[in-house]
Amino acid sequence: MTEGSVEGARKARSPGIKLLFAALVALALIVPLMLVYALVWDRQNQSRTAQDAINAGWGGPQIIAGPVIVVPFRTTQQQSEQVNGQTVSRAVEVEKLLYISPVENIVTTTVRPEERRKSIYRSVLYDARVKGTARFALPQDLPRFGISADRLLWERAELRMGASDARGLTNGGSLSAGGKALAVQPGKGPGSTGGQGFFAFLPWTGEGQLSVAYDFGLRGSRSLSLVPRGGTTRWDVSSSWPSPSFGGAFLPEKRDISDKGFAAHYAIDKLALGQPPVAMEDLGPPLLDDPVSLSATAARPAEAIGGSSQAVTVGLVEPVNLYSKVDRSVKYGFLFIGFTFLAFLLFDIVGGARVAAAEYLLTGAALVLFFVLLLAFAELIGFTAAYIAGAGTIIALLSAYSAAVLKSWKRGQFIGALLTGLYALLFVLLNLEAWSLLIGSVLLLIALASVMYATRNVDWSNVGQGKPL
Repeated sequence: MTEGSVEGARKARSPGIKLLFAALVALALIVPLMLVYALVWDRQNQSRTAQDAINAGWGGPQIIAGPVIVVPFRTTQQQSEQVNGQTVSRAVEVEKLLYISPVENIVTTTVRPEERRKSIYRSVLYDARVKGTARFALPQDLPRFGISADRLLWERAELRMGASDARGLTNGGSLSAGGKALAVQPGKGPGSTGGQGFFAFLPWTGEGQLSVAYDFGLRGSRSLSLVPRGGTTRWDVSSSWPSPSFGGAFLPEKRDISDKGFAAHYAIDKLALGQPPVAMEDLGPPLLDDPVSLSATAARPAEAIGGSSQAVTVGLVEPVNLYSKVDRSVKYGFLFIGFTFLAFLLFDIVGGARVAAAEYLLTGAALVLFFVLLLAFAELIGFTAAYIAGAGTIIALLSAYSAAVLKSWKRGQFIGALLTGLYALLFVLLNLEAWSLLIGSVLLLIALASVMYATRNVDWSNVGQGKPL
């Protein structure tokens, strides 16, 4: 085929055929976009694996529970058994546990954060100091809860404190009752921490009120949760970490967040918890957004575990979650391809620039490569710097290539300005998440109106080219 015949074939394509070719190339580029999306997911999983490896020798997300007093008691219950083919009921004496929640629990926690790295990945660790005082008293109407005071075995009473990951209890802990220090033993934590924690035998007979104090250090990572129990729970937590998250069953009544850190105050009443002051079942682990690995409560099979407990959570989150932002930016990838191809198509149809399918494909490949560059550099230098570097590189590359394809530096500069606007728009959308849908919809409407105006005189079924711009 001669050069003249090729030229004639290209001229013979109608604007509709050119639109179809551009659309087919754009659809084909969905495949590499999906591969980039999968790459982001894979790198995020690798980051989480590396963080778990860092946390393994320190401690995971922690749950604090207690203090709670546990007292064995004897009671009589009816048991049925088969004797000579007949069902016979008889009264037997069994031993159960009574869980006494505090009337008031006041907790103060100071969290000292620390970042540690493994290769290019990092994890937020913390070393917390937990101090508190609690006040206990038996209900005056104890028999109405189905328990007789004279059946309580006070010589075996225990005071229990819980931490969900006992590896974090490296700084020791202390318990005192009535101003007297108690001998702390490992294990036997409340059910809400999976039995992890520490306890002490309690010299108390249940008369009057008992004041309890506790103090211990706790290492962990990512988040710290507190399980409120019994009467009034007050928790004051502070840290130098500037970007906390607050979650769980209750939000803080007061919070103060600045570049120097945060402070939060929780006040949770017994009516909000809906728990009795005493119970014959312990509370199970809480349901949290960030799953916490707990030891099975089967370690103490004799103890009854009721429903899930409630918890309040303070998380130490990274100010910029780069994987989340890269993931969201990839979802806008087709918008970049669409606008750039649309500009090429208009220069082809209206301006007579004659853009080949291979040139569409190479331009689209460069646009997809931006997201790979963004992910690779963001892991090393941060999201904002990586975004600027990646966008600048692709804008320079496509501006020069467009000038060659469209046979005009002026048109190449237009493509560069278009891409600059698109990358600036995407950066704004990534930082204004709540307004991204509104802003994006309005701009798409403006773009559609502009295309309609530019192609108002185009005969989509006609052969040949329009007048050059």
